[in-house]
Amino acid sequence: MTDSETGVEADAAAGADTDTETEATGTRRPSVELDESDTVVTVLEDAEAGDVVTDREFEVTEAVPFGHKVALTSHDPGDEVRKYGEVIGVATEPIEPGEWVHTHNCDSARGKAEGRR
Repeated sequence: MTDSETGVEADAAAGADTDTETEATGTRRPSVELDESDTVVTVLEDAEAGDVVTDREFEVTEAVPFGHKVALTSHDPGDEVRKYGEVIGVATEPIEPGEWVHTHNCDSARGKAEGRR
């Protein structure tokens, strides 16, 4: 319901918690982290630098498309990348927390032809 004079949503005007902005950062974005050993989370909406993901109040440092991964921890080249409690790849270059994790910095451990690395 909208207040016809002000154009303000009635729920917001009544003090309902409809704001998705955090105090210190950008918009809160939902993500999936299923296992405490995960080193990445999957964002469930497009995220921009400064947006916050996970219950850890974690800031994204660059744009990350829907369905892609964000690093929770630092990774050195050769470090395992873990998602859903499983190793899904290996870092090919340094990855810092909040960075997008994809083919430009992670070699997939899944779907590889035998002998291909």
